[in-house]
Amino acid sequence: MIRKTALQVGAPALLAFIAFNTYLAANHLKQMQKIAALTLESSMVQADISGVLKDLTDMETGQRGYLLTGDASYLQPYNDAKGRIANDFAGLRVRLGHHAEGERSLESQLESLATSKQAEMERSITLRQQGYRHRAFMLVDSNEGKEYMDRARALLSSISAAETSSFARVERERNAILNKVLVQTILANSCLLLLTACVFGLIRYHGQVLEQEVAQSRQELAVRNSQLDKLTSALSTQARLKTSAIEKSARLLLQNYGGFLPLQGQKYAEQIEEASAQMEQLRQDLVGSPGFKTDEIVAYDSVA
Repeated sequence: MIRKTALQVGAPALLAFIAFNTYLAANHLKQMQKIAALTLESSMVQADISGVLKDLTDMETGQRGYLLTGDASYLQPYNDAKGRIANDFAGLRVRLGHHAEGERSLESQLESLATSKQAEMERSITLRQQGYRHRAFMLVDSNEGKEYMDRARALLSSISAAETSSFARVERERNAILNKVLVQTILANSCLLLLTACVFGLIRYHGQVLEQEVAQSRQELAVRNSQLDKLTSALSTQARLKTSAIEKSARLLLQNYGGFLPLQGQKYAEQIEEASAQMEQLRQDLVGSPGFKTDEIVAYDSVA
């Protein structure tokens, strides 16, 4: 009874623990996917920051090259960066959309500075194109553009530092989750292994006990079958002796005194003889062997 109860409790407990272990694994995977998404997003923000800085630098490089030489081919980096910077700012703005208010404010200030820097460069280039080379250089020498670039670099550096800090926090969270996952996985798998071993050991023990019970039941059944065979043999022998005696008596009665018996008496004797033969046939059918004879029957037949 205790063994069956343990199996009834152990098997569902094992299934429940397997389901719980699966839930832990799925939850850990979900957390790791979240951390991976945050890490990728931080990397993309850093890439956007680098892209904006490269755009501003390329625009400034193209501006200065054109102002010095007057060759329009030097404006190629400027024009390329001018075409990219709007998209780079849009990507940066979207990725910082759910970040802290401070980072979004820095990004807004950076866009404003970039617009001012671009306007300053456009004025100097326009002056150079109109032939006012000296005025263009005076605008550059005013350090207006330099101040815009210095402030833009500072803002980009601040945003990058904030992202680096955020990335470091994400890394700490990732390491903490990994350590937690490792501990929980070891504990869960150890408990699962122990519970599985206990359940399978109990199943094996239960199977061995059942085999012993089956063997014992077979042995008891064999003993009872033997006893039943002996009883059947004894009853069959007794029945054969009685029917043989009745049949023999009826036959002798008819042989020796048939002429003295009335007609009705002879008929009764014949019926007795026929009934004893039928009973013998029925006995043989019951024992399952028409030619079945026990030692007692054989002895009786030899005496008869």
